[in-house]
Amino acid sequence: MDGSAKRTMAKGLNKTIALVGMMGAGKTAVGKALAAKLGVPFLDSDHEIEQAADRTIAEIFERDGEAFFRRRETEVIGRLLEDERAVLSTGGGAFLSGTNRDMIAEKGIAVWLQADIEILWNRVKHKTTRPLLHTANPYETLKELAEARTPFYAQAGVTVQAEPGLSVDGMADKVIAALRDHGGILKE
Repeated sequence: MDGSAKRTMAKGLNKTIALVGMMGAGKTAVGKALAAKLGVPFLDSDHEIEQAADRTIAEIFERDGEAFFRRRETEVIGRLLEDERAVLSTGGGAFLSGTNRDMIAEKGIAVWLQADIEILWNRVKHKTTRPLLHTANPYETLKELAEARTPFYAQAGVTVQAEPGLSVDGMADKVIAALRDHGGILKE
């Protein structure tokens, strides 16, 4: 194993890493790579909600509304934070809830995967699974959501900026470096 690969290895986590940020920021893809590099489980709150409800997020939004979804999301995040230390990918709106921010701060560390609007748009513009973008002008909706959510995401304990062309593995390595700089999260 070369020096750079060895540097990315850790022996576990002292706290769960909760990835937060906009849809398209890479929370799931980077989260899976990060969990693999750290040798810890990967959890996805949206996936857990879909499993429990036996329907997609879009179907939950359509049938039960966003407020119902957000309540279930808080319940699921609370349960997942109680489980073993892991990398947890949260939904794009999860960190807007003060309850969720407090739970994550108490039992883990929030890592904001910050990406500019062009990166986000290029990643989500062809997806039909984003119920909040089912509008007449999805680009403007995405831009407005990003602007409104930035003050909440900025409360995360660690921020990692996405770069155009940076691979998923490269972003995971960047998160590990930021966590090392922060201290107290990774077991070395």
